[in-house]
Amino acid sequence: MHLTKILLALNVAFLGLSMTSCQRNSHDVWEDSKSAKRHMSRGLRTLGGKNGSSKAVQCRDDFGVAQEQDWGYQDVECQNSVPDMTMGEFVPLSGQSNDEQIAMADFISRQPREIPGDPGSSIPGIDAFADPNTNAEWAAVFHNIYFDYNSNLVRGEDNLNVIRSIANYMKSHPNTYIFAEGHTDERGPEVYNLALGSRRSNAVRNLLLEEGVNPDNVFTISYGKERPVFHGKSEESWAQNRRVEFKVYRR
Repeated sequence: MHLTKILLALNVAFLGLSMTSCQRNSHDVWEDSKSAKRHMSRGLRTLGGKNGSSKAVQCRDDFGVAQEQDWGYQDVECQNSVPDMTMGEFVPLSGQSNDEQIAMADFISRQPREIPGDPGSSIPGIDAFADPNTNAEWAAVFHNIYFDYNSNLVRGEDNLNVIRSIANYMKSHPNTYIFAEGHTDERGPEVYNLALGSRRSNAVRNLLLEEGVNPDNVFTISYGKERPVFHGKSEESWAQNRRVEFKVYRR
């Protein structure tokens, strides 16, 4: 009877997801899919006798067991305040003192009217966007934005100055378009890093829009851990890889 109830609940959950997905945007469907996957994983572990007590965990040590077990994800570094890896981080926008972090609400701003490279689009695909270091004028403006470990928060006066400089440039050059590329360090699962890179690129986009940049001129893409600039296994190398960098196109 217990097994029947679990299977029935899973079927109802997936049926509801499939019936509503056609009325939802891609972001909603992605979030629902992740939730369904987590519930399915919990259900299968329960059937296998791994139900245990309900407890939020961040790494293997939190289980209080010595033996290695396969929980379906890769461990992350244990810290005192590691955020929930299934949720985006949220800090409301506030004052902008020198040492105060400015973060993005984990939301999707108004999306551009055109998708670069799509049939009929007046904007070419990302291959036509250039590294700003190929142009002296762009290189002086489009510097990388760097992030803390496992975070999509935009912190520090240096990063904020870059955001303001880019925003001022784009408002003065309305025919300039950019891709904000989200990158992570090598640690963690590929899928999670792709999602983290996406949150980082959207954090930067949201702040640019807050500064008055046209939403139709800013696009985002995530490469996760696929494109490191440094291949060392030190914090110095990882810190350089946790970044948003830019590609620029002028029409």
